[in-house]
Amino acid sequence: MSFDQDIALRPAGEGAYEGEIRGGWWTPRGPLGGYVMALMLHGLQQTVDDPERVPRSCTMHFLRPPQPGPVSVGTTVERTGRTLTTVSGRLEQEGKLMGLALGAFSTAWEGPLLDDAPMPEVEPPSGRASERRSVPDIEPPPFVDRMVFQRRFGPPLFSRADHAEVGGWLGLQEDRPLDAPAIAVLADAWFPAPWPRLRAVAGAPTSDLTIHFRAALPIAGTLLLSRFHTSLVRDGFFEEDGELWTPDGTLVAQSRQLALLVGAET
Repeated sequence: MSFDQDIALRPAGEGAYEGEIRGGWWTPRGPLGGYVMALMLHGLQQTVDDPERVPRSCTMHFLRPPQPGPVSVGTTVERTGRTLTTVSGRLEQEGKLMGLALGAFSTAWEGPLLDDAPMPEVEPPSGRASERRSVPDIEPPPFVDRMVFQRRFGPPLFSRADHAEVGGWLGLQEDRPLDAPAIAVLADAWFPAPWPRLRAVAGAPTSDLTIHFRAALPIAGTLLLSRFHTSLVRDGFFEEDGELWTPDGTLVAQSRQLALLVGAET
């Protein structure tokens, strides 16, 4: 199915929508968090319903992993000002709360461009062919088939390296413009940043994910250069900071998530 079908929502009353979690976005521990957030963002956008007020920031907390099947999204406009709308969302399945979100949608403001986040110099993408995103002794999860991965950053996985960085050229297999829901998927699709520092695979379910949208969207379907890194794993949790650039060097999004590293061995 297409990405638009996978995040489709049907109006079900004031600020309420009905959708479905699709199995094609599965990971070893449930649906990809970025995909769940994409569905939520779609609901928030429909509620704001103003093309001039675009997503600037969205944070989602993941309370439980949804199962394949119907879900409901409930949204509330918390405040609408002259330029900024703040809207919240709840994702529920079978009467259970699965996720909470808070988004900021705003018009553009006049101001200078101060850009101190240059895109790293790397080899350009090699078409849209995806390198096999494989992990030793693990069958790639279904969502991998929906993506394009071309590695450019980071030590080999499970090499007990001295720094935690991953990334490269990243995109959807589907030729589709990149809007806020698509960016949410890309911000969560690469291997967890701590994996190069480990000796073996460890699960990494997301607790919360924040995305700052830094460029006008949508943009033409293309691969984005992604880089993700972490500086601290403690009490089982790690932060992961990410950046996404277009091939011409435009910073499209910045992300930060807190995730749990399950069964890690160094």
